[in-house]
Amino acid sequence: MLAATESVAVAPTAPAGARPAKPRARMMRQYDLVERVRSYNPNTDEDLLNRAYVYAMKAHGSQTRASGDPYFSHPLEVAAILTDLKLDDATIVAALLHDTIEDTEATRAEIDQLFGPEIGALVEGLTKLKRLELVSREAKQAENLRKLLLAIADDVRVLLVKLADRLHNMRTLEFVPPESRRRIAEETLDIYAPLAGRMGMQQMREELEDLSFRMLDPEAYSVVMQRLDALAERNRNLIGEIEAQLSNNLRHNGLGTRVYGRRKKPFSIWTKMERKSVGFEQLSDIFGFRIVVTDVAACYRALGIVHTTWPVVPGRFKDYISTPKQNDYRSIHTTVIGPGNQRVELQIRTEEMDQIAERGIAAHVFYKEGAGSPTEFLKRESNAFAWLRHTVGILSESANPEEFLEHTKLELFHDQVFCFTPKGKLIALPRHANVIDFAYAVHTDVGNSAVGCKINGKFAPLSSELQNGDEVEVLTSEAQSAPPSAWESLAITGKARAAIRRATRTAVRDQYAGLGRRIVERLFERAKIEYADDKLKGALPRLARASIDDVMAAVGRGEIKASDVARAMYPDYKEERVARYAGKKGLAAKLKEKVVPEAPRSPVAIPIRGINSDLPVKFAPNGGAVPGDRIVGIVTPGEGITIYPIQSPALKDFEEEPERWLDVRWDIEDSTPQRFPARIKVENVNEPGALAQIATVIAEHDGNIDNISMQRRSPDFTETTIDLEVYDLKHLSAIIAQLRAKAVVARVERVNG
Repeated sequence: MLAATESVAVAPTAPAGARPAKPRARMMRQYDLVERVRSYNPNTDEDLLNRAYVYAMKAHGSQTRASGDPYFSHPLEVAAILTDLKLDDATIVAALLHDTIEDTEATRAEIDQLFGPEIGALVEGLTKLKRLELVSREAKQAENLRKLLLAIADDVRVLLVKLADRLHNMRTLEFVPPESRRRIAEETLDIYAPLAGRMGMQQMREELEDLSFRMLDPEAYSVVMQRLDALAERNRNLIGEIEAQLSNNLRHNGLGTRVYGRRKKPFSIWTKMERKSVGFEQLSDIFGFRIVVTDVAACYRALGIVHTTWPVVPGRFKDYISTPKQNDYRSIHTTVIGPGNQRVELQIRTEEMDQIAERGIAAHVFYKEGAGSPTEFLKRESNAFAWLRHTVGILSESANPEEFLEHTKLELFHDQVFCFTPKGKLIALPRHANVIDFAYAVHTDVGNSAVGCKINGKFAPLSSELQNGDEVEVLTSEAQSAPPSAWESLAITGKARAAIRRATRTAVRDQYAGLGRRIVERLFERAKIEYADDKLKGALPRLARASIDDVMAAVGRGEIKASDVARAMYPDYKEERVARYAGKKGLAAKLKEKVVPEAPRSPVAIPIRGINSDLPVKFAPNGGAVPGDRIVGIVTPGEGITIYPIQSPALKDFEEEPERWLDVRWDIEDSTPQRFPARIKVENVNEPGALAQIATVIAEHDGNIDNISMQRRSPDFTETTIDLEVYDLKHLSAIIAQLRAKAVVARVERVNG
């Protein structure tokens, strides 16, 4: 589940396995909360805050948390976190009420009546789905995430409350039963911390990551912290010296600045060590320095001063002011060789950029004149919110909850590279993305029809990994309407994978629809009744399908019989019965003798081009079929057509289902010979070298052995079953004749499964 339900524990004692309850901290009073809000919003609605405080406290009543604290302390702490972000009254009230619908007797209607529909919608968006009829925990997690993202798209403040809720639950995770801690920490690291990062809320992301890291790998966390503390102690004077030199140098050049040092967080250090396979001592950017100036022009002046004062480390310059990240992050990054020949990583930004870098969308102006609602303002101004709308827009493209969860996780982890189209359009992609991802980022149709590419003017494979600054030209072809399904394993972005899956599903559906149409038209022709799409359209309600293509695909998959379509269009239609062929011989035997009068002539037979047809086609599993055989197709629900030679005894199993029989014919191009499966059974003398002689005959006559199984029938003879691939019946017959001529071979026969 998305919210940590373990935070609710109605029993006054902590669960078994949890740590002993800590002494209860003093809860924030009503006037404390009001004062916190009034400190940044003098026009706050005190009455609204007071009513929400009292309502939530009474609703949660005697409920307690796993720590033993009153449950009401949790929504209070969530509200306090949001006051630090200086959010509006409705958001603070939603924080106080966010668990009332889910965990108390409160209802949405009651919240709407007492606090208004705006706050009611916020609280509803924070309420998990109940009674989910889903099998896996991942499916439940995905459906709750789907509901949350939809609510966030309607009102971004839902996200802010949800992140504050998760942050407080992580701060008190030590009181949750051990079996639940790891699951909650993993979920936080997989979803909530990256979600905060994608929304530009770096401070919250870092705290969520470190709290999760400390819970999931306490030993690694402890080691990194010890190394950090020791390094800070050794470099205490050096850090102060670098800050002073930077400040003085910029001030002497007429720049009013604020310079401060900052060390990386343990989780960030650990992931970089793992990603680059380096030790702690090899990291050169553990300590970074921020130069905060008044405006954008001052950022570039500061950069010039720094670069003319100290040597620059090549390849370590990034300008996120001219090219902001998708989460609205803007800053200039550079690394120089500073005092004491130390590498010094610098970030240069304005005060506004610094606020957005730390607080993300929470730092955007909520009280700007004429801005409208926060969500409407962010729709116009925020790249981060554009990403969220894009993700929500792909919700319908996920075939199942697990697929949606996978897509969302892929989108959340985003270290970016920036590439360009030939026309100069900027495309931001995750690290390790390739041209396939680029093509789908440009447009889904471009991805589906991509057949090649040029990177910086040179031809390259579509799987080529892209680098910052690459110019990519995607070459397309109208002949390719659907991508190869194998691309899904090559794509990195969730958008590309979702589009490939969707195109593959559509292509398969089209195949089944084409097959179904052939089956229906064949039945109508045999029954000598007229088929017309317009007439079928009027019968759609009786078939419980929305479109003609849905009907045809269902027939192709075997979900609907062609005779059902005929009855829906012509209620007086009488289905052909197998009794017509009554006698000593069954339907298969009649077909062998070519006495079935209703069998269509070759002009309406379905052509088969090996296994490369646009229809879902396969060959009989025990014996196959080869050109030269008279063949029949059997429709198998959900699998397509299976091709049998007419002499196959397996056809007896389908005698009672004439609607599944299709007349098919070979459609082979002599210019591009193909191999087809066949099976032979050889009874050979049991002596050394016999199998080698058999294999040599097959190889000398250009046959390909696919599988061999042997069974001793007597002390003198062995029965060898060989699956091989041949070009046609003539080729197979020649191989059988040559085998019969061998002295070690007693008998050879073809097997028809």
